[in-house]
Amino acid sequence: MQNLPSQILLQIVFILLNAFFAGSEIAFLSLNPVKLSKMAEGGDKTAARLLALVENPNRFLSAIQVAITLSGFLGAAFGTENFSGYLTDFLLGLGLGLPAGAVTVFSMVVVTVIISFFSIAFGEMVPKRIAMQKPYLWARTALGVMHGISTVFAPMMALLNVTTNGTLRLFGMKTEAEDAAASEEDIRLMVENSGEQGTIAQEEQQWIENVFDFGDLTASDAMTPEPEVTAFSLDEAPDTVLHTIRETGLSRYPVYEENINDIRGILNARDFLLNLQREHPKPLAELLRPAYFVPENVHADRLFRDMQAQKHHLAIVVDEYGGTAGIVTIEDLLEEIVGNIYDEFDPEEPQPILEVSPGVWRVEGSLRVEDLADVLGVDLPDDLDYDTVGGMVLSCLHAIPQDGAQFTVETHGVRLRVEAFQDRKVVSALVEKLPPDDGAAPDAEPQA
Repeated sequence: MQNLPSQILLQIVFILLNAFFAGSEIAFLSLNPVKLSKMAEGGDKTAARLLALVENPNRFLSAIQVAITLSGFLGAAFGTENFSGYLTDFLLGLGLGLPAGAVTVFSMVVVTVIISFFSIAFGEMVPKRIAMQKPYLWARTALGVMHGISTVFAPMMALLNVTTNGTLRLFGMKTEAEDAAASEEDIRLMVENSGEQGTIAQEEQQWIENVFDFGDLTASDAMTPEPEVTAFSLDEAPDTVLHTIRETGLSRYPVYEENINDIRGILNARDFLLNLQREHPKPLAELLRPAYFVPENVHADRLFRDMQAQKHHLAIVVDEYGGTAGIVTIEDLLEEIVGNIYDEFDPEEPQPILEVSPGVWRVEGSLRVEDLADVLGVDLPDDLDYDTVGGMVLSCLHAIPQDGAQFTVETHGVRLRVEAFQDRKVVSALVEKLPPDDGAAPDAEPQA
């Protein structure tokens, strides 16, 4: 039997081997492929070799798992065999009168627990935390060893992969090679964690989340609703058109014949202004460009691609009855991702929602109820038959108030005090969340 110092040294070697392989696994998994690619392009040969491993991790990960398992098992086996005898002899020498078999089992359990503690602490946790903080340094140091053990354990890894993949297929599950790339949920979680840790700015986090939400939006979500659309009739006076262009600063306007539901084309402000310079200006109808019509339920990502491909900057959104529901522009779609886009010609717009006092918000009637619910922290039913704050207010009324009326309604745990009512629609209102005990029913009567 070896002497005690040699046995302790051997146990330390097994723990260090386990630490090296455990840290190497975390280091390789923590490497950033984008950074490695840039370093490789800059001539870093080590980065190029690491990138090759990271892009095809199955082989080296299997080799590391084999090495970790072997070092752990061998360390536990040798440790229990070498040290339990010392403890057994010591306990039997105390003369406690216990059966030798029971003392032997007890000694093996105690030694196993002690070795497990040191193996987990110094063979797993400490090296993994170091590797997470210095992944490139650790991976660069371990690179040669990884190639070596990958070669040595190649036959065993091939057998393990065949066994593992065969078992997975037996249960109708995908093998590792067949697994898809990171899912949308995975990426969302990574972005959320990066935002919480400050790795990416809050604005950038919002943009990324908006990109994923973009495909769930429809044209009706991004459009300017019909009541807010600036449009001209075919017989509009040129002076009126010119004044409107100056006031709004818009570049394109729908033109209708009898009403807004009878769109005949799109007037480009540039075409109109150039036409005014002619000696004999053309009538408005001859300046129109073809209108592009889309259903209100078309998805935003599909609409964006189609408008890009067909070079349309404005689309007329049509409802299920063929009427004009609103208009949507390329800029409207982009704003769903990056937020409002302003240029030097855009008039200053009021904030759609503004906190005027603690817990009280001034909102526009056109504010979407989803945005209001997010700010107030209230839950709204999914089957609402309106989209805006104005629709929420009108759903509580049995008659349309007169222009200038001011009144209060309570619905879905929200109190809305209408400040401005004009042209049969809510212009602005003060909104606050009701206390839990005061939540009104959805059909609450308006209060003067």
